[in-house]
Amino acid sequence: MSFEPDVIVVGAGLAGLVATYELTQAGRKVLVLDQENRDNLGGQAWWSLGGLFFVDSPEQRRMGIKDSLELAWSDWQGSAAFDRLDGPQDEDFWPQQWAEAYVTWAAEGKRDYVRGLGLRSLPFVGWAERGSGSASGHGNSVPRFHLTWGTGPEVVRIFLDPVLAAEREGLVQFGFRHRVEDLVVEGDAVVGVTGHLLEESDEVPRGRASSRTEVGDFELRARAVVLSSGGIGHNFDLMRKNWPVDRVGPAPKHMIAGVPAYVDGLMLGVAESHGARLANRDRMWAYVEGIHNWDPVWPDHAIRILPGPSSMWFDSNGKRLTGMSGVPGADSIGSMKQILSTGDDYSWFILNQSIIEKEFALSGSEQNPDLTGKDIGFLLKSRLAKGAPAPVERFKKYGEDFVVAETLETLIDGMNKLARGPQLDVATVRQQIEARDRQLGNEFSKDVQVMAIHNARKSRTDKLMRVAKPHRILDPEHGPLIGVRLNILSRKTLGGLQTTLGSEVVRPDGSIIQGLYAAGEAAGFGGGGVHGYNALEGTFLGGCIFSGRAAGLALAADL
Repeated sequence: MSFEPDVIVVGAGLAGLVATYELTQAGRKVLVLDQENRDNLGGQAWWSLGGLFFVDSPEQRRMGIKDSLELAWSDWQGSAAFDRLDGPQDEDFWPQQWAEAYVTWAAEGKRDYVRGLGLRSLPFVGWAERGSGSASGHGNSVPRFHLTWGTGPEVVRIFLDPVLAAEREGLVQFGFRHRVEDLVVEGDAVVGVTGHLLEESDEVPRGRASSRTEVGDFELRARAVVLSSGGIGHNFDLMRKNWPVDRVGPAPKHMIAGVPAYVDGLMLGVAESHGARLANRDRMWAYVEGIHNWDPVWPDHAIRILPGPSSMWFDSNGKRLTGMSGVPGADSIGSMKQILSTGDDYSWFILNQSIIEKEFALSGSEQNPDLTGKDIGFLLKSRLAKGAPAPVERFKKYGEDFVVAETLETLIDGMNKLARGPQLDVATVRQQIEARDRQLGNEFSKDVQVMAIHNARKSRTDKLMRVAKPHRILDPEHGPLIGVRLNILSRKTLGGLQTTLGSEVVRPDGSIIQGLYAAGEAAGFGGGGVHGYNALEGTFLGGCIFSGRAAGLALAADL
């Protein structure tokens, strides 16, 4: 290549695009390398629902939500539970600083930054990760999930459009099908990358697994390298190797992938081999509400159910999950512990048609065509018409994890045919459902889930469009009954390369590796683990934007 870049960015996902955007705004030349084709620009972010974490936003205030930086920072600390803080060389030293900087930005500058680039949010604010039941523990005290009008592709677009303009102006060059496999180091500084060229795959659609046939090699140099190459979400072997058995239970034998096949974690190991600190590798974010995609794009393609709080949740033995982690959408890690404690790697929802119509949403831009296409007419027709949104109904009809029946006996019979472990007993399941149903005669209850439902409906968004009016699960007027087998779904790496607030990669002794920067999931979304042990949702895209922006701004100032 005759192009002489100031910076090489490895990975053309959201964090890489944001870093490139900031660099080109300062007139720097950037070479962006990615092992996939041009159709995959934006990476995993393109497939996302596009939720963003804002604090004390106008959207929140219009919905009667009282939020503050103080409350958000308290929630973040309770969720992250940073506990590796034995001096400046410990694993949580930089993540804690990144977390405080990020939450402050979410309250004071993030919304203005993305709106200045053209992004708009829906007026309704969602309530994700509702918490473990403790004011000082995990969870969002108030709704903070701001859904982008246009979902993930729109979040990508606001950065991609100016980057493509910079490409036309000669400031950016892309190297697609370039698989970076090593760093070029001279003295103590990173000065470039090497790797293999993969055969052309222009005909392979976005997200599909592409050929790994090598057709050449390359060595490319620049004054600095930014690693924005993602995490380990489709590398199941590496996930199981790092799985926190002591903290959440045994690694699942059966796992499905919430990210494409190219999310392999390759560059994390490469950077570590050159002395970089890979921090908090045992922290990862896998969901427990995964379902097999009936129309898959990538291998083992999983979709996550974004549940409201009303479905009843049972482990593989047919025992109802307890506490707030037994309330759908409240405490992902707590739910994981209960599910894996059985020795099995799946669980069950039991619900009915009224609940699925109002409370089931599916993760992913492709599963929400009305929002992704920014089509108001389609949105109103899809969300307000009788029945669940069409993508949900298609999963109910075609999905291998769904059972639909008129009676509980028939439902349990169908669920037992899907079980990978124990057979469910109808009488035991019925007793638990009827006990919960008896709690619905008043607007108060001793049942944690029923209390959570009443509490949720005090949120305007939840009452209007997210949480069904409380009713008996077994009431035939709300049928048919629906059973859903829930699988463990891989998603995000919460640990990563440890970085300073300027995105410089550091060694275990805290010294900086000259010329090497990291952003996005490769950096644990900043510092090597900005989320700590838990994520509050709406923070992954935001973390990509914040850390990519930090890397771009730091390099633009330094070069």
